[in-house]
Amino acid sequence: MILLDTSVLSAVLRRRRKGDREQAVSARLNQLLQGEDQVALPGIVFQELLSGIAEPTQYQRVAAVARESFPILLATEGDHLKAADLVNAAARRGFALSTPDALIAAQAVNRRGRLFTTDGDFESLSAIGGPRLIAV
Repeated sequence: MILLDTSVLSAVLRRRRKGDREQAVSARLNQLLQGEDQVALPGIVFQELLSGIAEPTQYQRVAAVARESFPILLATEGDHLKAADLVNAAARRGFALSTPDALIAAQAVNRRGRLFTTDGDFESLSAIGGPRLIAV
């Protein structure tokens, strides 16, 4: 299973003008979608993706595309427990981990999946038991 981070979907769905970086992310996502692994969207990523979209038309378009394109993976109690463990492990190593990022990482770890992200914060987390990452 491959889980998508907010950074990936923001680059693909929310940017009206796509630069080289966004085009590379889009191309990599298309490759992953052609592969054998299921690609899913954590529920918290769905929420983050839609948060801050002020224009109702764009909000509706992004919500519809996300819902139609990916299964939404809701967090379990075990995911929340793993997220708390990851936050605590990060703090012991001297770096902060946000609650949403911890939950995204926990969902990938608990499903033995990989996380497609462009957010460099996950690299430190990967070294302490966080998810395996997919590069652009």
